Amino acid sequence: MITTPVIPRVSETDGAGHVNNVFVPIWFEAGRREIFRILTPDLEFSRWRVALVNMNVDYEGQIYFQHNAEVRTWVERVGTKSFTVGEEVWQQGRRCARGTAVYVYFNYETQGSEPIPETTADGLRAHIHKST
Repeated sequence: MITTPVIPRVSETDGAGHVNNVFVPIWFEAGRREIFRILTPDLEFSRWRVALVNMNVDYEGQIYFQHNAEVRTWVERVGTKSFTVGEEVWQQGRRCARGTAVYVYFNYETQGSEPIPETTADGLRAHIHKST
């Protein structure tokens, strides 16, 4: 499992006194950085090989500005042309949000999906973890 610390910003806090829900998907994407490195080690967009095709978020508790948070990221499934990432936001020992993101291995020149190379699939499989 990959863990990414998050320090909430004042600008992410809304009038209800908690971190606004629109920021959780942004935090999830930050947690995927090391997954992206498996696919494109230098993170150079000219060699980018994935496209997001589905994302789901379940909000389970409020997240507050006053306390740091943690994004937990792992791979749930690796298929022939796509893979699923699991992710959660934790704060003060509570799971506040959970979600999934599905990516396809994608060729931007041909505008089509392609099979995930075996070495890349092995790198993704190294991060397979079950949801907590």
